[in-house]
Formats: sequence, structure tokens, C-alpha cells
Amino acid sequence: MGLARTEPVDQEPDIRARPPLVRELLLVAGLFLAYKFGRQAANGHVDEAFRKAGNVWDLERALHLPGEGAVQGLLLHGESLVHAANTYYAAVHFPATALFLIWLYWRRPRHYVWSRRVLAALTAAALALHLAFPLAPPRMLPVAGLVDTGQVYGPTVYGQTPATDTMANQFAAMPSLHVGWAVMVAVGLITATRSRWRWLWLLHPAVTLLVVVGTANHYWLDAVVVVALLAVALAVFRLPRSAPTAVGPRSRPGPRGSGTGSPVPAYAGVSASYPGGAPVSGTCATALVPRSSAGERRPSGAVAGPLAAAGPAGAAASAAGRCSGPYAHPRNGAAR
Repeated sequence: MGLARTEPVDQEPDIRARPPLVRELLLVAGLFLAYKFGRQAANGHVDEAFRKAGNVWDLERALHLPGEGAVQGLLLHGESLVHAANTYYAAVHFPATALFLIWLYWRRPRHYVWSRRVLAALTAAALALHLAFPLAPPRMLPVAGLVDTGQVYGPTVYGQTPATDTMANQFAAMPSLHVGWAVMVAVGLITATRSRWRWLWLLHPAVTLLVVVGTANHYWLDAVVVVALLAVALAVFRLPRSAPTAVGPRSRPGPRGSGTGSPVPAYAGVSASYPGGAPVSGTCATALVPRSSAGERRPSGAVAGPLAAAGPAGAAASAAGRCSGPYAHPRNGAAR
């Protein structure tokens, strides 16, 4: 499943599509800070967040979605398993997305620009939803009866008092950017590579979904909403096609399979036969033996005169100074 074993879409990265590194670093850092400060601005809506959490829980039961407790029950069978799930939730989200963008920037510049735009649009839409729809996670909802696995088993990225947590907004469960970013990482790598194993990247969002639900940090609907937002972003920002390679126009087959759709020029070196049977090439073919309207070959006006009456030999001698072939002038080559 490693990137080094994938077969690239292009043999070499198109460096013309790679944006300046410093500009990209500043842009990504700015987007990240805007997101973090935006989440902080959504703090303070505790009562509204719990009220909407109850509504989401009831809606999931009305839709007959599987209970989040069923997934958590699987994790709680072993302490090492739930610890691994907490570690995955805390340590994989940001590093995996960062490595994904770094690899695309270096190896697939066009895919990088496309992926960065999609992720930025998805994150902006999620931030707007965090502000408009504060939501307490299921681990805080008493009716759910779930365990806060991060606090009980560790590790966790959240403080023990959600209302005063200055590091993260714990009331921003809807939608789940853990799931959204993981799906985009899988989509981006599947699109940018051609390995037969590239579909295994779908394991990343699948494991992420089970982790965020099993640790009681998100509802099923959090994942459904973020996938819908990602689908809209992918529809808006389409992957640009690579620049076509400059090649000459292909000629159409001419009559009688000549392989060309236009008349052969005089300098093309097409050989012809003079009425006397002597082959003449190059400009002589055009000058000496044009076709008449009836289709037979006859001497052109270039050989009219006294030598024209002498027959084919005279015509060939007249053209010897400027023709190649058996009647070539001694300056151009000995006559055969």
C-alpha cells in the first residue's frame, strides 16, 4: 500500500504545474490558523449543543441507524484495542493529511492543487456548519450511555472540562473532518496512482469511521454530512487535464493508399518514368511528365523547343543540368 510501489499516472511530475513552495506553505498555514480560530469562535453554545445532540440522537434512531454503542462495544473487549483506537484518532488525522499533500506536491503537482482546493473548500464548509450548528459529541450525551474512551483509557486530545477547553472546540461534532479528510486522502491517492493495490487506501477512511464512532467522538450522521459536503466540493473542483503534448497534425490517407491527403510537392523526390522508360526523380518528375486531362504522361512546356522534337532522349538531355537520376549533369553526379 506504500506510495513507492504505485505506478504513476505520468512518468515524470509536471513541474510547470507545481506552485511556489513558500507561497503554498504560507497558504496552508493561513488556512489552518483560520480554521482553528474559527472553531474557537464557536465555543460558548453549551446548552444549544446538548439540545441539538439529543435531536441528532433521536433522528438516528428514527432512521434505524446502528447504535454507536455497538461499535464501542467491540473496542472495549480489549484495553489494547481501545488504546490503539484512541491513538489513531489523536495521531493519524493531521499527519496523514499533511504527508498526503507533501507527496502530491512533489510527485503529482496537478493533483496537489486540485486536492488542496477541495480540502480548503470542505474545511471552510465544515467551519461554517460548526458555527451554525454546535453539537455535543455522543460521549457527552447521557442518554447515549457511551464511555469517553479518550479520558478513561487515553490518549486524548481534549481537556477534561469541555466548556473551558482552550485547545479545541469539543462542541463541533457536526460534521466529522476526521472522516472527510480521510476520504479525500483516499480519493486523491486513488486518482493520482495506478497501482492495482491503490483501492486499499479506502481502508483509511473505513478505519477512521469506526474509530471516531467507537471512541464516541462522532455520530454516524457526522460522517454522512461530511461525505455529502465532500461530494459537492469534488463536483465543483474538477481535476484539470494535463497539457497535451505538442505533435504535428496527422495526415489523412490519400487516394490509392498513398498515406497523404495533399498533393506531393515537387521537392519530395517522388520518382516518375519518362515516356522513353528512363526514370526521372525530384523536380524532373513534375517538370517533365505531368498528367494530361486524359491521364497519360507527356512532356511539359519545360522541354518544348528543338530538343522536344528529338524525342525522349532530347528531353532528358535538356533537363540534365537540373535533374537527378540517370541523366544527371556531371556536376551533380555521373550519368549511369
